[in-house]
Amino acid sequence: MCRKLVKKTSFIPMHKSRSGFTLTEVLVASALLISAIIPILHGMTSVHSSSALIEQRIRSLDLAQAKTDEIKARSVYHYSNNFGQNNVSLGDGYMANISDSVVNSNLRKITILAGFDGDSSGSLSSSEVLVTLSTYLARRW
Repeated sequence: MCRKLVKKTSFIPMHKSRSGFTLTEVLVASALLISAIIPILHGMTSVHSSSALIEQRIRSLDLAQAKTDEIKARSVYHYSNNFGQNNVSLGDGYMANISDSVVNSNLRKITILAGFDGDSSGSLSSSEVLVTLSTYLARRW
């Protein structure tokens, strides 16, 4: 009552075996890949344009602060001078408009509008203003 176990082996010739992907599988994978890449690329372009605007604002703020420091230094000995100017070049295409208003005999308000001259017109329009910086100057003696 012993049975013999016979091991069956199936042999598939190499030319009949399945290798690679079908056209349907390739198309579905491509469609999934494209549908994932498009939002990623859109997000990357949005981030790039936002970072460029932030970089311009930071540069404008730095230049406006430097101009404010310059005006404060000049006001120590020349407080009675008017510090207002329009279309002041700050370098590298950045410009500023400076207004000087007298609050009273011992106090003045200096406002600096700074931004990037995007249209290269040599003047800073209201749409190009990126930063507004105001400070008060007091007569020191």
